[in-house]
Amino acid sequence: MRQNPARRTALLDAAIEVLAQEGSRGLTLRAVDKAAGVPTGTTTNYFANRAELLRQIMGRTKERLTPDPVAMAETMKVEPGRELTATLLRQLVERMRADRSSHLAMLELRLEATRRPELQEDLTRTFTELLDDNIAWHLDAGLPGDRDTVLLLYLAMLGVIVDDLTVPELLAPHGIDHIVDVLVERSAPGA
Repeated sequence: MRQNPARRTALLDAAIEVLAQEGSRGLTLRAVDKAAGVPTGTTTNYFANRAELLRQIMGRTKERLTPDPVAMAETMKVEPGRELTATLLRQLVERMRADRSSHLAMLELRLEATRRPELQEDLTRTFTELLDDNIAWHLDAGLPGDRDTVLLLYLAMLGVIVDDLTVPELLAPHGIDHIVDVLVERSAPGA
């Protein structure tokens, strides 16, 4: 296996684009080569097989979707409370809209995992770690609510993200800001 980290990252980014645009069935090593603009066979030099590529896509999407630490530090200068929670959720939607491909790729991976038990295990582990990290971060930041609050916010925002990605006009009449405000108000009452 080749070890050029920049090339590996470029191939993973191309794979995310293929997955987002063509779906799981369109994700082949050859399609990644084409999307990355590299010679045929290059992806095979970096990933043993499609299953390995899928596993590494999960890691790369996590990197791409992690908030910028400087921007996050700026946001966190505000007193912890419902308004900060709402701001963080709005920023989540903004990041999703800025990198639709990563979110669509993760949706495709979820669907693919229903047919591949080995991917299901990897995906479950990845999302469990993300959820646990989000719960710990929320509580450590002093934001309102408890573990169940974060779980409810996670599930609700997942629905918002899926709808905004797939049928954006469904939520448009309600307004994302309004949805987030109501969600935070009802999830962390009296906070």
